[in-house]
Amino acid sequence: MEKKQSFFSALKDEVVRGLSPSRSRSASPARTASPISGLLRRKKHNPDTSVARSVSLRPLGETLTPLIEGPDPDGTENGDPKRIGSGLGHWMKGQLSRAPSVSYKRSDLRLLLGVMGAPLAPVHVCATDPLPHLSIKDTPIETSSAQYILQQYTAASGGLKLQNSIRNAYAMGKVRMVASEFETATKVVKNRNASRCAESGGFVLWQMNPDMWYVELAVGGSKVHAGCNGKLVWRHTPWLGAHTAKGPVRPLRRALQGIDPRTTAGMFADARCIGEKNINGEDCFILKLCTDPETLKARSEGPAEIIRHVLFGYFSQKTGLLVHIEDSHLTRIQSNGGDAVYWETTINSFLSDYKPVEGIMIAHSGHSVVTLFRFGEMAMSHTKTKMEEAWTIEEVAFNVPGLSVDCFIPPADLRTGSVSEACELPQDERGKNSLAVHRAKVVALEKSHNCSIDNMIWKMEI
Repeated sequence: MEKKQSFFSALKDEVVRGLSPSRSRSASPARTASPISGLLRRKKHNPDTSVARSVSLRPLGETLTPLIEGPDPDGTENGDPKRIGSGLGHWMKGQLSRAPSVSYKRSDLRLLLGVMGAPLAPVHVCATDPLPHLSIKDTPIETSSAQYILQQYTAASGGLKLQNSIRNAYAMGKVRMVASEFETATKVVKNRNASRCAESGGFVLWQMNPDMWYVELAVGGSKVHAGCNGKLVWRHTPWLGAHTAKGPVRPLRRALQGIDPRTTAGMFADARCIGEKNINGEDCFILKLCTDPETLKARSEGPAEIIRHVLFGYFSQKTGLLVHIEDSHLTRIQSNGGDAVYWETTINSFLSDYKPVEGIMIAHSGHSVVTLFRFGEMAMSHTKTKMEEAWTIEEVAFNVPGLSVDCFIPPADLRTGSVSEACELPQDERGKNSLAVHRAKVVALEKSHNCSIDNMIWKMEI
């Protein structure tokens, strides 16, 4: 207990000095300070002080490498950049300041970050809502089975009592993203130089009850950050600026990937058990959740209509933990005077390397495969784009002192108009299927797709 307190005390001092998510939103979108850089500044190393961190980084009791004492050199206060040490902190700071790789086109990096940067879960989940009471009488077998599976998952993840004691959480990790394949009706283009083309980066995630979260992700010299203050969800990208998201408040999908078991259980509270399936040699129960029509309607805007959004969770029969999560949503876009175009976005995430952090089971690595499938217009005119992401969790902490609601205030330059999820879909090179969305609410997208071979040539080996 004394070791944990030393870490939290040091972290509290940093948060109080302005190194929490609230600092990154105090400036304009061109700011350089960030929650990631803020977390990396520690107190001067004390030989008698040790920290409790995620077991994936180093054993309990091993001290942190000293990075820097005092304000951030890239902030408004004076600092000495020569005092920055090596290790994870130095690497993460470099991700925020590096220039885009010459191997990546700007439009392709935009597609990666737009689709995989900060996607939201299908439905609203309140962290304070209890899970349904297990009931067999007058309950369909699919529903009661799902409730039983979720109870086993909650127990395997650390137990309800321990999870309810978590007021806030923080996680930091590394990511590798790549657009791996582009397919048309006549040809498929893949990459043969995977390792050199994939872009690396990092992310930091803050969460606080009830329903507040903030994430910042930097890849290839570009940064996406998004947040929720419990009442609205906002997002900032270099190409759209800061804007609110359509629809109700929803959790961040990245938190469901083995980082937040309580929210994950709440997400599947109304799901049905539809069968079993073997995932990578492990027998799993399958829970299915369908988004209700009211939520779909609230998320739609103008000519972009969200038709369906379905979430599948695969829970191991051996461990009770979530090992695979898949969600798919279908969007219909009706252009002026033209045929309707359909976009189906499918995200498959595989979770692995579960380890306990303060008693909570956290998946410390995984990878996602995202497929964008466009069809409509005329026969044999479809396109399919495949993207991949691999991630590792480097650091996790719960109940961080000093974190307050002020850390989740939306940016001052937030637009009043909301933006539909369809704004992240690529435009057609010929302009046939451009998004006819209100100009006051959506900034035009760069043309990101054509059939040239050098437009999609990457494949990442995970």
